[in-house]
Amino acid sequence: MLSRPRRNRRSAWIRSAHRETWLSADHFIYPLFIHAESHDLEIASMPGCRRLSPNSTLSEVEGALHDGVGAVVLFPAEPDGHKTDDGRHAYASDGLVQRTIQAIKARFPEVTVVTDVALDPYSSMGHDGLVSPDGRILNDETVDVLVKQAVSQAQAGADIIAPSDMMDGRVGAIRRGLDTAGFSEVSILSYTAKYASAFYGPFRDALDSHPGFGDKSTYQMDPANVREALREIEADELEGADMLMVKPAMAYLDVIRAMREATVLPIAAYQVSGEYAMLKAAAERGWLDERKVALESLVAIRRAGADVILTYFARQAARWLAEG
Repeated sequence: MLSRPRRNRRSAWIRSAHRETWLSADHFIYPLFIHAESHDLEIASMPGCRRLSPNSTLSEVEGALHDGVGAVVLFPAEPDGHKTDDGRHAYASDGLVQRTIQAIKARFPEVTVVTDVALDPYSSMGHDGLVSPDGRILNDETVDVLVKQAVSQAQAGADIIAPSDMMDGRVGAIRRGLDTAGFSEVSILSYTAKYASAFYGPFRDALDSHPGFGDKSTYQMDPANVREALREIEADELEGADMLMVKPAMAYLDVIRAMREATVLPIAAYQVSGEYAMLKAAAERGWLDERKVALESLVAIRRAGADVILTYFARQAARWLAEG
């Protein structure tokens, strides 16, 4: 045989020299669940994750920096008293997210802080948008509130605004709102292809943010669709997005690849709570090697075309990679 592919796998150096996809801590954004309580709360369906108190949040950010992870994204668990029909606590200047951004930036100015823009943590209905009396999710009225939320987060010091609500036109409205308020340097990471997925279950446990009625299929994408994501790309690019996201990641690698081929903008992918929980549960039962499958799953997401990965494995993976 003249062609023997195994010659390029013969040693560790040769394999490394021919490796097409690489993974480092620079590729990770670390999601943090936060609340205003003075204690942490373990999340049963997400082993290793907690709702963090203000002090613990700062400790976790410090630990992430030590491990080489320089970006975090914040998700708040709000008390019922802050959940209203109009979602007004989303843009309170003294809100939990706003205070947390300020605290992180005061202590760790080098950390990149990403913030979620959606109304579900603040809605009495548990939906990402405002709800009409007849149960419809209102698009344009919601966008007006999202702009206020995004501007309030930028005023607190957020570096990247990440609208996850999937309302039409929200990227352009947020871009105009940020620019008008003097925050033209703040980036927008759009949840471009966010699917109405069953893999979000543990996340909703973590924040107690289950929809009060129905589901989110009238605004999140149909899991059966890929071409629809290309339409969302076109809209987000025209409206001024700086980065585009696919969520979930592992079950949607084909979508990541399709988006990678359709845009020159950076692509992010979110390895969501259900994907994380599956690997953790199998590892706890001894069915899988946690380190190997976690790193393999992250490499697969990168191989599909993601430049950045939001993952709950961020700190662990960074340490594993450092160990070699």
